[in-house]
Amino acid sequence: MPDRLRPLWDFDDLEATQARLREQLDAEESDPGRAEVLTQLARVEGLRDKFDACERLLQEADALAGSSQVAKVRIDLERGRKLRSGGDGEGAAPLFESAFARACENGEYFLAGDAAHMVAIATPEKMLEWTQRGLDLAESEPDSAYWAGPLLNNLGWFYYERGENQAALDAFERALEARERDPENQQAIEWAREAVAEARRKLEA
Repeated sequence: MPDRLRPLWDFDDLEATQARLREQLDAEESDPGRAEVLTQLARVEGLRDKFDACERLLQEADALAGSSQVAKVRIDLERGRKLRSGGDGEGAAPLFESAFARACENGEYFLAGDAAHMVAIATPEKMLEWTQRGLDLAESEPDSAYWAGPLLNNLGWFYYERGENQAALDAFERALEARERDPENQQAIEWAREAVAEARRKLEA
């Protein structure tokens, strides 16, 4: 996994995720490393809609990040996620765009893919542009390849919600192809198959 902290995550069990992240925080040997972990603890709080706690942790990360570019990428990503979750997609988008640019400049392509997919879902008018940016990156940089699946899935639902059923099906089928290139992620493959089936039902209705 190109993101060293991603294996600590289980999005279905935030308590266990938080415990693993706290252990990792204690194990970090540098302030920038601790800043990175703090951003992930902030994300846990954001997923719980505890936005004040999220921001406090991000401020702690700010104070420790120093010149670490990856820590700064993570801070922008998680502050953007906090804003989007709080209903401010327009305010979040510049943070995601900044994270994307900084991540690309520093070879952090997994995080760049994450940022591209967040821009796309934060602002509907940027969905098509930033989905394509993310897909171009996923094709050219192996560390970002994972994001093709989520990008195409989100694009499919974007079209689905607008009643563009053939475009939705096309995107979902491409998402399934991308997911099947990662056979270890069976849950994502199953979700992709369900999306394809739903789009076909809608198209045939």
